[in-house]
Amino acid sequence: MCFWGSMNANAQQFNVQGDLVSSYVWRGMYQTGASIQPTLGFSVGNFSLTAWGSTDFDGTSASAGAAAKEIDLTAAYTLGRSGLTVSVADLWWAGQSGIYNDRENGKNNYFNFDNHTTDHIFEAGLSYALPVEKFPLSISWYTMFAGGDRKTISDGSRVNAYSSYMEFGYPFTVKGVQLNAAVGCSPWRSEQYKNDDFAVTNVSLKATKEIHFNERFSLPVYTQVIWNPNREDVHFVFGITIR
Repeated sequence: MCFWGSMNANAQQFNVQGDLVSSYVWRGMYQTGASIQPTLGFSVGNFSLTAWGSTDFDGTSASAGAAAKEIDLTAAYTLGRSGLTVSVADLWWAGQSGIYNDRENGKNNYFNFDNHTTDHIFEAGLSYALPVEKFPLSISWYTMFAGGDRKTISDGSRVNAYSSYMEFGYPFTVKGVQLNAAVGCSPWRSEQYKNDDFAVTNVSLKATKEIHFNERFSLPVYTQVIWNPNREDVHFVFGITIR
């Protein structure tokens, strides 16, 4: 469920909502099946803090042996009316622990922040929306700079991989249906995106339409078709937003 509440002349706002999705696909990468994804957000002026989570229904994730559970925390700041937004996120998708005491070597432990053993991934982001009403193209770049995003080098040691993702997005409307086309890529080798060099990982089209029940309540529903050329895979997602 989601509500918006103004605390002080629209300067402060809360956002509470939940999405039900037929499958969870992130940047073109399949994560798990049908899931519930809650959001809790707070904003003051151009600054926002957002907590987002995902838990699947059947306990089956892309990572063998772990039920899918993810919690992401993001702080973002928009620079005036420039269209430029900078963000820092803490991504944690270690999954649901099977037994309460099975967290060995710091794994599956949310409060382990040791850079060599943590499951947290810290990511910096930069997004820019063109200030052109007739051509509202957005460009985003994200780089994982610390935590569990690591790679093995020639001497056998594990170092930060700096996995990155760049996306172009273009929103438009056709006969009352809100559409968003996106193309995303991983620019260099990454275990996160399963690529050895530059690869397009996400080509998607999302369509959203609000079903109006009365003047006070409407229910946004959406479908999204997602191609991942790098994995030679395709996904079709259906979702409902409750707010």
